Parts: sequence; structure tokens; C-alpha cells
Amino acid sequence: MQLNGSEIVIECLKEQGVDTVFGYPGGAILNIYDALYKHPEIRHILTSHEQGASHAADGYARASGKVGVCFATSGPGATNLVTGIATAHMDSVPLVAITCNVGLSLLGRDSFQEVDIAGVTMPVTKYSVIVKDIRDLAPTIRRAFRIAKSGRPGPVLVDITKDVTAALMEFEPMKPAPIGPKTDTIRKEDIAAALAMIEEAEKPMILVGGGAVISEAKDTVREFIRRVDAPVSDTLMGKGVFDGHDADYMGMLGMHGTKAANLSVTRCDLLIALGTRFSDRDTGHTPTFASQAKILQFDVDACEINKNVRVDQSVIGDLNESLKLLLSVMKQQEHREWKAEVNDLKEKFPLFYDKDRLTGPYVIETIHRLSEKNTIITTDVGQHQMWAAQYYRYSEPRTLLTSGGLGTMGYGLGAAIGAKVARPDQTVINITGDGCFRMNMNELVTAVRNNLHIIEVVMDNSVLGMVYQWQNLFYEKRYSSTVFNDSLDYVKLGEAMGAKAFRVERAEDLEAVLKEALACEGPVLIDCRLCREDMVFPMVPAGKPNETVFDQRDMQE
Repeated sequence: MQLNGSEIVIECLKEQGVDTVFGYPGGAILNIYDALYKHPEIRHILTSHEQGASHAADGYARASGKVGVCFATSGPGATNLVTGIATAHMDSVPLVAITCNVGLSLLGRDSFQEVDIAGVTMPVTKYSVIVKDIRDLAPTIRRAFRIAKSGRPGPVLVDITKDVTAALMEFEPMKPAPIGPKTDTIRKEDIAAALAMIEEAEKPMILVGGGAVISEAKDTVREFIRRVDAPVSDTLMGKGVFDGHDADYMGMLGMHGTKAANLSVTRCDLLIALGTRFSDRDTGHTPTFASQAKILQFDVDACEINKNVRVDQSVIGDLNESLKLLLSVMKQQEHREWKAEVNDLKEKFPLFYDKDRLTGPYVIETIHRLSEKNTIITTDVGQHQMWAAQYYRYSEPRTLLTSGGLGTMGYGLGAAIGAKVARPDQTVINITGDGCFRMNMNELVTAVRNNLHIIEVVMDNSVLGMVYQWQNLFYEKRYSSTVFNDSLDYVKLGEAMGAKAFRVERAEDLEAVLKEALACEGPVLIDCRLCREDMVFPMVPAGKPNETVFDQRDMQE
């Protein structure tokens, strides 16, 4: 059948099983929006800003495991996607961004709203391309989805000149080939070497990263942990793969990880890393990281081996498949004494906070107590993000959606929208700070327009909390540009946007407000008024060894 380029784009999306697109129209992409108008089977969520569209597509992908899709027009529309694309790139999120550019004859002439968006996004995508010939259009879109989803997932950008969206050609539908796990790089000798290291270890520790979420390896990872009989920590991106309520769980590792996890990584004799890239936020002073241990790294991406931390052995390939092979030859291990030593650390150095007033940890623990097991938590970046990682116990993967690698303030609300669209039957709560909320608060209108039951919890301390904390600890309390000297009323703002809104100033009022918010149907905003002097502890100073972790008691002493 003969179709124009815009209709081919829509047909290719339908081939890939796309049911939702997040975007914002404009002149260059009008032809595609006109074609989309004729296909109500693809839901379009009009966001308030293109950055919100990219974050929503990201949240949709993280919550569902499918490829998220966003649209934007040329020039500023396309460049507004870049932060969201970079966020997805750092956290290995499958996303396809489709933009349109000026016509072929106008390229390279500084035409109105012309930007080389394929060139701009090249460093933060797995693949970026501009389509200048309609014969390349369908193959390029199909290739984009395959690249975004295969191996280590990530974002892809397809830019299309406007004349291609109007040109005609014969279109042949094609069923997408299935994308299986990457197994061709898994070597038997690596599995054998990994087994020998595990059997020799007396103090093994397991670190679960985001790759375990991506590979859908929850059940295999949990069986592996039981078989190794080792204490477990996770990274920010690995939350929920191992149950945060389990007795073997030590809490998160790294800058704001628990004392037990940070001290254990300095004492273990084998660190088994499952799908983590050893971010500096996890390792602290990298040259001394896990200095007493051999390191065994499992990762689908060979480029991550020895990139940040030198390892003694690696297994390259899909984590779920790698662990299944290892489990097929591994006997039950036992490390009773080592686990007792770690449990002593957990008892000696628990997380704690002032329970006599409204604090960030109290808010998080109350949300955890009142919410269902499969509740999806999204966050922005800062103190509230770390409290959400420390005090909410995640039992399932894909229930914490947060910007780990890029640290994108303003990510959470768009991601919450995407998550709610992907998982309409699950409760979605976005935990944000007042500084982050100010960045993309306009997406609350998007949630209202689409009647999405999203709960927006604003940790309102009138400062840029994490930066303020650093200024307090390391800059002799020189609070340069971190205090909000204004009188913005978040409750009135939420109500003006059409959401139901509450203010909480006392700990004893929080539970009733949260229960009412959970029972509502549309978007809800809760303004939680916190003390600006509250800090996130424990903490490892930037660039220092993990064993230098300190908390409030250490500061008092």
C-alpha cells in the first residue's frame, strides 16, 4: 500500500506494539501529528514541555520494560528533549525519540528552527540519525527500536526532514524479529572461574545494580543470593531486585548508604557485582574500593569491565542467563560467621532520625507503611531522593524510578506520569524537593488534564537541600544561592493547576492526609514543611574511602 512518510511512521510504531506517545507538536512535525490524529489506538499524552515528554517516556519504559516513545518538533522542541535523553542514556533506559527537522533543501542554511539534533544527541544516545530519504524511513525506525531494546538498552533519536514526512512510497508491513537476551559472550571458562572464586570465598558480599532490573533477573538473583549465602547491598538503580525486608539485606552502598554496607565492603574477601557499573557515588575513593576483596563482575556491556574499578574476573552477557548457568553447577555455600559479623554491624549502626517532629525520613516511612507493596515511587534528585532510597523498603523491581547517573532535577513528575500511564492499576507517588518541583511543576497540569491519580509529595524546606547540606558541612555555612527567599504557596499552586492539595506541618497530621490522598481519584499535591537544617546521613565525603562513612552521632562526638 502507498503511504506518505507520516503514515509510515505511525504504521511502524504500531508494528512495534507502541500504545502511547508523549510529545508536543510544532510546525516541522505537523504531518506526523496529522497522521496520528487518524489512529486513536495510539494514545498521545500532550505534556506541558518537551522535557516532560522525554521524562514521561523514560518513566513509561522503566515501569513497563517496554520502549518509551516521545515526539518533538525541530529546533527548540528537539533540544528540549536532550536532558531527558541523556537521563535515559546514563541509566540504560530504552527510549525512541522521534523529531522532525526542516525540509532537505533548507538544511545547513540556518533556517527557522533548524538544529542538527542528531549531532547534538550523538554522545548521549546508542544511535542517532537523520532520515533524508523516504526509502530509509521504515528501516530506520525498525532499527531504532531494535537498538534501543537489545543488549544494554538505551535511547535512540530519529530525526526526519519535513519533506520526507510528506513524500509517498509503497509500504510493506513487517513483523519485528524477537529480541533475545545477549548470551553469545558468556564463556564457560568465565563461569568456571566465577564458581571457583565463590567456593573459595569466606566473606562474600553481593552488590545488586540496575542491570539486574533490566534483565528481569529478580527470581534468579534471589536464588543466587540464597545459594551463595551472603549479605546483600544494592545501588540506587538496583532497588527491589532483592527484597529490602530480607534479613540478609544491609541497605544501599555508597555516599548515602548504610554504615553496615560501607564497612562490610571494606571487610569482605569477595565482592560479587551484579549489573552495576561502579559509579563513583557507590565506590567513594575508587583506588581503595573493596581493597581486601577480589571482585567478580557480571555485566552485559564489556565496556564496563575495568572501566571504573579493576576486577579479578568478569562474566559478560545477560545477567539472568549468566546466573542460571552458574547456578546449574554451584552447590549451596555457607557463611554463618561472616553473616553474623555483618548483622552485628547492622545492629550497631542502624539508620535513625528524630521521631518527635516532621522529617523527610518520617514522611518516607509513613508512605511505606500506608502504601501497597507494588506502589511505584518516583523521585527527583537531592535529599528527598536519598531518604526515599534509605527508608522505603522496596520489594519488587521497577518500583523505584529515579535519575541515578545524570542526577536530573525535575525528572520525577514526568516519570510519574509515564509510570501511571504504563501501570494504571498501581499507585504512583512522586517524592520531590521544593527546588526540583519548581523546575518542571508545569507537568502537574498534564496529570490533571489526563486525570492521573499521582500523589506529588513536596519536601518543602525552602532551600536546595543537598547543596545546602554540602555548604553546611564543607563550605563553612556559606549558603550561596541555595535559600528560597520568597513566599511561594505550593498548596495554592496545586489547586490553581486543578489538583487537590494539602499542607502538612506536624508529624501527627501526615497519616490522615496520606490516607485521603491515596483514596482520591485525580492528582494530589502534599506540601510537607520540613526544617532546612535536616541532613541526609550516613554520608561518605566525596572522593573518600567508604569506611570514612559518618552520621549525626559521629559529628557530635
